[in-house]
Amino acid sequence: MLTPLRSAFLAVLIVVLAACGGTGASVAPTASGTPTDAPNESPDFGAIEHPTGPTDVVLRFEEGGGFVMPAFLATQAPIFTLYGDGTIIFRNPALDPLEPIGSVYPMRPFRTARLTEEQIQEVLASALGEGGLGVARPDYPNDQISDASTAVFTIDAGGLKKTVSIYALGLELEGMPDGPVRAAFAKLASQLGNIDDSGAFATAEYAPELYRGVLLVSQPGAPDARPWPWTEIAPADFVSNADPNAFQLPARVMSVEEVEALGIDPLQGGFQGLTLIGPNDGKVYSFSLRPLLPDELA
Repeated sequence: MLTPLRSAFLAVLIVVLAACGGTGASVAPTASGTPTDAPNESPDFGAIEHPTGPTDVVLRFEEGGGFVMPAFLATQAPIFTLYGDGTIIFRNPALDPLEPIGSVYPMRPFRTARLTEEQIQEVLASALGEGGLGVARPDYPNDQISDASTAVFTIDAGGLKKTVSIYALGLELEGMPDGPVRAAFAKLASQLGNIDDSGAFATAEYAPELYRGVLLVSQPGAPDARPWPWTEIAPADFVSNADPNAFQLPARVMSVEEVEALGIDPLQGGFQGLTLIGPNDGKVYSFSLRPLLPDELA
């Protein structure tokens, strides 16, 4: 995705924009987000405005929900995030999972790099143009499939600040509505998850400053259950957020030192499936861990 082939992106832009509009209309956004009546000209994405702060989310792709176990929900995190200063943090969901550690399933660590402004512009031009976000509707349902996940793109660039939700992305049936634009979204999702083109440019492992730990009451039976590792943390310290729109499972923000006390390696990408025996009461708990990203640290 990070190539000098911007002309290739723009060559197919008009076709994709027409598909995204759902009506065949050829109204395209300029870099400032203002419509223009120039259907036969490629829009100028030469200077796409965007926030510049290190915790400002400029472009994000995540996927979640669906019929999954609570422990899976606990470890869901954005697949790709571009911050205003050019920092990217991503994890390729297409890679094979790491080997389990007993009953614990570690997640692959996130990777991070710093893009130049030119590279930021290429990513945004592709997302707004070929990726379809420039003229996308807020919501793309799919009534033909149930219990699937929802793909969510968030963008704050080019005068646009919006979220686009696509239910059951990648599970389209032949002839269903919005087929071309869904294909554009699916391609963009794949590109963002593999933004480094499988190692084509240097990235580093993301080292989280804080984590989110999720504790759920479980059932006995795990042969590798561990004793409660903390003296100053109790099960009651894991609480649900009072905000109904926030993460709802019993959780606690945890320091690197608190996480390292669990003795799980690797842990930088988070994990699920750790069984802990509660202090004093002997209750059995399932513990899941997920790294927090820069915009989530406050």
